[in-house]
Amino acid sequence: MAEPRVFASPAELRAAVGEPLGAGDWLGVDQERVDLFAAATGDHQWLHVDPARAAAGPFGTTIAHGYLTLALLPALVPGLLRVEGTRMAVNYGVNRVRFPAPLPTGSRVRATGRIADAADVPGGVQLVLAVTVEREGGERPVCAAETVTRYYL
Repeated sequence: MAEPRVFASPAELRAAVGEPLGAGDWLGVDQERVDLFAAATGDHQWLHVDPARAAAGPFGTTIAHGYLTLALLPALVPGLLRVEGTRMAVNYGVNRVRFPAPLPTGSRVRATGRIADAADVPGGVQLVLAVTVEREGGERPVCAAETVTRYYL
């Protein structure tokens, strides 16, 4: 199990801007997860939910929705870092998102990251994390995003 990097204060976060974080743990993305995401969002495109049709399609199998890959960040990022002494953390947004490669169902993914920015905000610190989600055995990332999280003290 990967150990997240622990930051004890906003000052430690600010001092780490530009530093890479280690890789997190692997997480499986199976057809059930893809189907549940399709049900939650109403996106039932055959590339995601019809294994028989997708087998004859461009990827040879179903693929996860790009937005599902992005939605996995709350499960993946805690394996990269932890900020102690905060009373809450909230997702503030995403600066940019790209899906450079498809994510075939049945794959495993993990996140790596780099602290892009850390700045004081009223009541806490705002962290911009450049996150890359890689697929086990894949040549290119399946997601690259800059997430913005506010940690309140």
